Amino acid sequence: MEETYMEMLTRRAKSAATEAAKLGTAEKNRGLLSVADELISQQELILAENEKDLAAAREKGIKQSLIDRLALSGKRIADMSEGLRQIAALDDPIGEILYMKTRPNGLRIGQKRVPLGVVGIIYESRPNVTADAFGLCFKTGNAVILRGGSDAIHSNQAIVRAIKSGLRKERLCQDLVVLVEDTSRDVVNEMMKMHGGIDVLIPRGGAGLIANVVENSTVPVIETGTGNCHIYVDETADIRMAADIVENAKTQRMGVCNACESLVVHSRIAEEALPQIVQKLKNHDVEVRGDERARKICGEIIPAAEEDWGTEYLDAIISVKIVDSIDEAIVHINKYNTGHSESIITKDYENALKFQDEIDAAAVYVNASTRFTDGFEFGFGAEIGISTQKLHARGPMGLDALTTTKYIIFGNGQIRK
Repeated sequence: MEETYMEMLTRRAKSAATEAAKLGTAEKNRGLLSVADELISQQELILAENEKDLAAAREKGIKQSLIDRLALSGKRIADMSEGLRQIAALDDPIGEILYMKTRPNGLRIGQKRVPLGVVGIIYESRPNVTADAFGLCFKTGNAVILRGGSDAIHSNQAIVRAIKSGLRKERLCQDLVVLVEDTSRDVVNEMMKMHGGIDVLIPRGGAGLIANVVENSTVPVIETGTGNCHIYVDETADIRMAADIVENAKTQRMGVCNACESLVVHSRIAEEALPQIVQKLKNHDVEVRGDERARKICGEIIPAAEEDWGTEYLDAIISVKIVDSIDEAIVHINKYNTGHSESIITKDYENALKFQDEIDAAAVYVNASTRFTDGFEFGFGAEIGISTQKLHARGPMGLDALTTTKYIIFGNGQIRK
């Protein structure tokens, strides 16, 4: 029986993964630096292809916040290149011995970090994921199969060409990165069924994409979640700090998963703090939807519906809830959050610790913007995604998240009696 397109890609990636696992740190670092150089040298070609995707997106009437996710620039390509350089500078986790203990019978039993094998990534819109995913997978001795969205196909093809060129210059296998160029849903469905060929599948995108992969994949999945991120302004908050942080978290980039979508404000500070925060948001044309108590303080706030508390807008919209205690804030946030990133603005050290202890999320901040939940900002060089699940990996996933372990046992003739 003739192999399918997806079977062919998986076979190539599986073979490449076998070779990748044998590469030493120096070889991998040379490959990463070569690819970083190629991204810069092929910048104009990448931007030209990206413009094709942007033109198609504008023609379809896609909202501006999502076009921003799709758009590349000289700076964003430079950041992609720098991300690969940072990955090259990081310690190589492969081969690390996590522990070694001697049993009473003389067996020495240890645990060693090893590659996963073939990593599949299904993602939407953001072409920078293409370079980030390659870099992290390559450094950890994995091959990667990338299936981006049809809206970024030209950008992804150009970036993968640059990656392969960099690998070729270092005489490394070009199948260490495989792009699925067939953008049909049938191919995605087949990719999710490649159990035994793909070792782990990571979806990155909207709630619909993630739910589809989690519910239908026979390949093990690391779930990256959506981001209904909250900022809670406590009663002792520095109001100017709170306003600046909310403005940054909401408006710096509205179409990303670590943007603030929900604001919670203590009633004792609301009358003074809320008008200042709302004014900051109005400067960026952000629509504010709030409960009745918030609307009495700021007349420009429009009524919020129940669904607003749990919505990831990815747009110039934010919800506001007034609460009477930190306990009420924590209950509200834990009810509606997506396990991504939450922040408290406070001068009260005990409240800061209580918030960090009791909020159920991958990243919990005190007096800082949620926009820092990012592999680059966390010092990982890049990220493969932000996991909102609790098994294997949680939060921004760097190198360690793309490894597994094996037990290694040394004996001197022991037999079990």
